[in-house]
Amino acid sequence: MARATVLVAGATGVVGHAAMEELAARGWDVVALSRRRPECTTGEVRHLAVDLRDGAAAAAAVGGLRDVTHVVYAALFEKPGLVGGWYERDQMETNLVMLRHCLEPLARASPSLRHVSLLQGTKAYGVHHHAIAVPARERWPRDPHENFYWLQEDWLRATAAAAGWTWTVFRPQIVFGWSWGTAMNLVPVIGAYAAICREEGLPFGFPGGADVVLEAVDARLLARALAWAAEAPAAANQIFNVTNGDVFVWRNVWPAIAAALDVEAASDTPRSMATFLPGHAATWDRIVGRHGLRPIRLPELLGESHHYADFCFAHGATGALPPALVSTIKLRQAGFGDCIDTEDMLRDWFRLFRQRRILP
Repeated sequence: MARATVLVAGATGVVGHAAMEELAARGWDVVALSRRRPECTTGEVRHLAVDLRDGAAAAAAVGGLRDVTHVVYAALFEKPGLVGGWYERDQMETNLVMLRHCLEPLARASPSLRHVSLLQGTKAYGVHHHAIAVPARERWPRDPHENFYWLQEDWLRATAAAAGWTWTVFRPQIVFGWSWGTAMNLVPVIGAYAAICREEGLPFGFPGGADVVLEAVDARLLARALAWAAEAPAAANQIFNVTNGDVFVWRNVWPAIAAALDVEAASDTPRSMATFLPGHAATWDRIVGRHGLRPIRLPELLGESHHYADFCFAHGATGALPPALVSTIKLRQAGFGDCIDTEDMLRDWFRLFRQRRILP
């Protein structure tokens, strides 16, 4: 492959960070776009500090790029409290505007642009509205609900067709990776919860509600899929579900999580992470000082992900809940078949967060 330059929008997010590291490790020229500078351990990247809601700032930053060949668009706008915003039209419109603020000046500046990857998720199948048929498949008609995915996808399809680009859309399940202070990463949430329980002598039980059969995605696996899609003819103008390849239930993996964090697993202890964790910010400060962790305050660590935890853990739900599973046959038949055991993934991310002094 000829040397390529990729713009990764949302480079401090869980997906964007993984894509940045993967592509830098492969020798790509990487331009990382985010409001704050991301950490990159695998190579050199150029950083552009910009808020994509600001059209003038985005045009000034991105309009200076002349040789971008690929885009991984992983930027995201979410409101405080997270879940409520998923249903609100102004949040949907903001996410469309951000995509346009990124790609419109880039298209004018970089005539070499040839491929854009875009992130969606299982909300495409209406998982936040209703039970979904199992397994959810990419070829199905759109679920009839409003979603910024459709706004972005429709705009990208039309723009790419006119400009001669190709595109790929990925629909991951619950993504785990290296980020904090973001909207949807459960690694720092669970890690902080375990540390606070240990500090306070509280039981580290599963805090959620009824069991749901789910799938996870390691952000590094998704990054490899993004790298594959950037050049694979079979990925051009396609939508793919992507998961680790196995399924899990939170209660079943909870003992492995406890062992990875050096706490004793306890019986179920229903708690709202959105309520419990902010109420123990002072405890977290003590933990940071005692263990010599990076000086990250609890709100900065969590972002909105403690609200996401309540959603993923089905907090407060009772009775049998339907599974939320997607088919990954299309992706495998197209040529990408990587997989990882979800318990192994969880152990590894907790190890890395502890090794890098984010968690004790």
